[in-house]
Amino acid sequence: MSSPKRIARGAVRRATNAASRGGAAKSPAKPTAKADNGASTEARRLAGAIERGIAAGRLDLLSADALQALIAAACRSYAARRQAGEEFTPVAKSTVSATDVMITASGLLKAADLSTFELGMWQGFTGR
Repeated sequence: MSSPKRIARGAVRRATNAASRGGAAKSPAKPTAKADNGASTEARRLAGAIERGIAAGRLDLLSADALQALIAAACRSYAARRQAGEEFTPVAKSTVSATDVMITASGLLKAADLSTFELGMWQGFTGR
């Protein structure tokens, strides 16, 4: 039976190998604003409600499991679009603080049982 860390390392290796087999680089695509079946509007509305809740001190606006599901779905969606060749950052510049980014990035790494060393190696292999 493999440990979670070994499984995560295997996933990093598979992603790295897949990226290296990709051949010619894909041309960068831009996020499509027109491909909206209502989900984008709903996501913006939810983001606004969360921001208003934070400003009002209502940190419990979303339950922990709802927040985890939301972050997981956003993470998978962003990764899939990047792997498909789109080039954009997960958040617009200057919309979150460096502290917000560091806390979230640390939490994401911990949730995947990865260390910053493994992140650095993956970035070195893939150039991302």
